[in-house]
Amino acid sequence: MSKQQLNKDAGLYLRLSKDDERAGESLSIENQRRILEKYTLDNGFNVVDTYIDDGWSGTSFQRPEVQRLLEDAKNGRINVIIVKDLSRFGRNYIEVGQYTDYIFPMYNVRFIAISDNVDSANSESSGMDMMPIMNVFNEWHAANTSKKIRSVIESNAKAGKYRASVAPYGYVKSDDENRLPIRDEPAASTVLRIFEMKAKGISPQKISDTLNDEGLLPPADYKEQKFGIPNTRKSHHLWSNSVVKQILTIPIYLGNLVQFKTYTLSYKNRKQVKNDPEDMVTIYNTHEAIVTQEL
Repeated sequence: MSKQQLNKDAGLYLRLSKDDERAGESLSIENQRRILEKYTLDNGFNVVDTYIDDGWSGTSFQRPEVQRLLEDAKNGRINVIIVKDLSRFGRNYIEVGQYTDYIFPMYNVRFIAISDNVDSANSESSGMDMMPIMNVFNEWHAANTSKKIRSVIESNAKAGKYRASVAPYGYVKSDDENRLPIRDEPAASTVLRIFEMKAKGISPQKISDTLNDEGLLPPADYKEQKFGIPNTRKSHHLWSNSVVKQILTIPIYLGNLVQFKTYTLSYKNRKQVKNDPEDMVTIYNTHEAIVTQEL
């Protein structure tokens, strides 16, 4: 009997991403929990802790609960990790393979993926033989899903549907299907004033000083006070040179939607990169403008 076969102090890991929610009950957190708890009961495992990442993609391991799980495994608090299937642990075949092939054996951690018949204590099983192929397939699934989602988002953008989560200062999102911006007072009038002051040659710093002298709330504080949107930015709760400059560069104030201004390098790397102008999606005259083209 191998050392790993003696490992019985288990950590149960459950994960559900927003994309996985479309699969319905079969991948739900509760269904995963039922499967894992039945398996541990039937096989005599001691459940030390349960780790749940709800709403997290499997393409990255920068998930809070999987990180806690891995730390507990390295520190010896648990010596078995049990998941419903390999895709719950992760959809990045390089990182999954690094853990299952190198890190877990180094720390004498047993790894079990129930539905895939994977148990590192039984290296001769067909599930262990197929694990590299299943990991590659799980990553392919994530890549394919990402392409489909991007295609839908791009199609909606070309159809004139506003995809930003929050409208910029001066607008709010409408309640109709396209969620287009509608004018919000008094913020819209402040935006117009900023453009008019700049057109007169007043510097962004002087504009911000004037707005602060008048006691006007800056955009983040305004949204928090009026709409209850928490101000999560580090802020001195004052207008600044940079905030004014940003407002002066937002094309939505012309009544046009400009979307896909940024893109992610890949479905695994969420870093935002500025898109080329020709690759942006621009729809003209979709909503009421705050400033004119001439201004």
